[in-house]
Amino acid sequence: MPQQLIGRRAEVNALHQYINSGKSEFIAVYGRRRVGKTFLIRKAFDDKFAFTVTGVYNAPKQEQLTNFAIALKRHTRQERLIVPKNWLLAFYELSQYIETLPDGNKIIFIDEMPWMDSAKSGFIAALENFWNGWASMRNDVKLIVCGSATSWMISNLISSKGGLHNRLSHHLVVNPFTLGECEEYFKAYKFRYSRKQIAECYMAMGGIPYYLSLMERSKSVAQNIDSLFFAQNAPLRNEFNDLYKALFKNASPHIAIVTAMAAKGSGLTRKELLAATHLADNGAFSTQIEELELCGLIRSYEPFGKDKPRGKRQKSETVFQLTDFYTLFFFKFVQGNRFHDEHFWTSSMNSPTHAVWSGLAFEMLCLAHLPQIKHALGIAGVQTNALSWHGKNAQIDLVIDRKDDTINICEMKYAKNKFEINKDYETRLENKIEEFIKETATKKTLILTFITTNGVKSNAHSSIVQSEITLDALFHP
Repeated sequence: MPQQLIGRRAEVNALHQYINSGKSEFIAVYGRRRVGKTFLIRKAFDDKFAFTVTGVYNAPKQEQLTNFAIALKRHTRQERLIVPKNWLLAFYELSQYIETLPDGNKIIFIDEMPWMDSAKSGFIAALENFWNGWASMRNDVKLIVCGSATSWMISNLISSKGGLHNRLSHHLVVNPFTLGECEEYFKAYKFRYSRKQIAECYMAMGGIPYYLSLMERSKSVAQNIDSLFFAQNAPLRNEFNDLYKALFKNASPHIAIVTAMAAKGSGLTRKELLAATHLADNGAFSTQIEELELCGLIRSYEPFGKDKPRGKRQKSETVFQLTDFYTLFFFKFVQGNRFHDEHFWTSSMNSPTHAVWSGLAFEMLCLAHLPQIKHALGIAGVQTNALSWHGKNAQIDLVIDRKDDTINICEMKYAKNKFEINKDYETRLENKIEEFIKETATKKTLILTFITTNGVKSNAHSSIVQSEITLDALFHP
């Protein structure tokens, strides 16, 4: 069965808009490993490129130049293979070939560009010369570059301080699938999973298309997780190191940061992260945080507090929280799995560890689908801030602070059946809300909102809930 492009409508529309702009464009596409960047670009343009080449992983300059020359030979159909001596000549040969093409857009796609920039290769200077000295002066060159090495993409293209400063026309981040896109994927490939099963799959792997492509429709979600993570030669067992090494040139600090975050689901401040990781408090640390966030592996937010001018808030108040599902699953279950049980996941479905993980992962699932939550609440058009609040004796993991003088206090609960509120929990909810009002001094209307898998069971204590959202709402496009 040929592979289909699932979802990605906004990204495809953006790419087509850039291509039809009537001027030369320099477009950088980036995102975490396995998220489908290359597949998106190739499908968006039906593999019709004036020139395309993919960098060679961990190869020296001469091999990269040879690879570039081979790609150019395929397009020019020249008889002899002539390998340029340096990147300046390589890009010159590319420009000479492009000038022989008929009128119309010339789409140049360079995949895994960071791999081409080997040590002391002169690649960046040659790329600058190619764009600034030739391509940007035309109106028909559409240079699309792609790469998983986010640190390289940011420092050399997106936030370049050198010759490519402000030269990038657009940068497009490719994010994981939403729940709705995962459902679309499974339907397209004839999987018959329920929405609850799709959510459980998402909580373990996130919406990473490549991970989904490894699943077998003859197996349940639990069986697939066993096969992918715990079986002998499981393809995702060692994915963690490959993921972070592909994203970052020196991944050790990034791994230290996400390791600290995985130990505390509600997140850590910069000061707490520095204490937990023993990393230096400097610009490099700030860059590492930024890179993790741009990759969608973590998020940053400011806790809810008394109203005060934004400029007077202290930097230390910002909280950083792990948002990558695969990373959380790896730390909770894969790393240090002493049992070497090929059916570990199936046999641990009812364990206390699974219950703790599923609660945290469901909260992450909700945070990853805030637009869907806002739509379900009927406030899609209302400006909001999604925050958390930590009081002296209580905490709220999701506070939706709205511009219409209303706050949704959200409780996110994962349950196999309808979630049941008993008298003791009702009392704790009332105390939590009272403490929130007292400590924040808010004058806004408060709405207690429950986000659950199957809804709240109606009983003598459920009337405290003012609005409900179920799992189905998270599947909204």
